[in-house]
Amino acid sequence: QVQLVESGGGLVQPGGSVRLSCQVSGLSLDNYGMGWYRQAPGKEREFVATINRVGFRDYADSVKGRFSISRNVDRKMVYLQMNNLKAEDTGVYYCKAISRSIGGQDYWGQGTQVTVFS
Repeated sequence: QVQLVESGGGLVQPGGSVRLSCQVSGLSLDNYGMGWYRQAPGKEREFVATINRVGFRDYADSVKGRFSISRNVDRKMVYLQMNNLKAEDTGVYYCKAISRSIGGQDYWGQGTQVTVFS
């Protein structure tokens, strides 16, 4: 059974930092790219960052230079370091396992809330 469990969300002031973690079980990170997505109230879920099987990273323009995605393949952990947070970063952050196969199944975590407030 595949499970993705996010943690690390919470309340933070503008300019602050938070590190999100995603514990993966039931699949190998060698076979999946991993990503972080977020959903703000009243908005659609959007791409934040991905890291592929060989470690290439991609970021949404809105978070470039502030967020950093990383992973520990042996521990099956994926991280999102978020610095210089802004109010518009508020939302539920989801971890996603992205299949390398066309038509393969992707998996989502249940999400963790990040609220940036002043």
